[in-house]
Amino acid sequence: MELLKNALVLVVAFEHLYILWIEMFAWETAGKKAFSGSLPDDLFTPTKKLAANQGLYNGFLAAGLIWSLLIGDAIWSRYIAIFFLVCIIVAAIYGTITASRKILIIQGLPAIIALAMLLLF
Repeated sequence: MELLKNALVLVVAFEHLYILWIEMFAWETAGKKAFSGSLPDDLFTPTKKLAANQGLYNGFLAAGLIWSLLIGDAIWSRYIAIFFLVCIIVAAIYGTITASRKILIIQGLPAIIALAMLLLF
């Protein structure tokens, strides 16, 4: 069960590293595909710096989750993972309310599943 919980936390971390890559380095290419419909195409270039800032924050979330997996103490590791997963869920809820419903599914659902596994097992 521990392996499954760690794998789910790692999946969420890698998802946020992927979001970092899109927002920081591929905003005008992959970003247009990932966020099609949320933002008119002509706004991707002028919002490139804003997206890069968002990407950096997603990187911090991923780093926190990866850090949680490297902590030797199981209880401390669990608490750190819970903290970062809750941060992601709150951000997904806010993004759902303010931007797009798909954010809850794409970013929130994996974090909710990982959090549920950490809390239940």
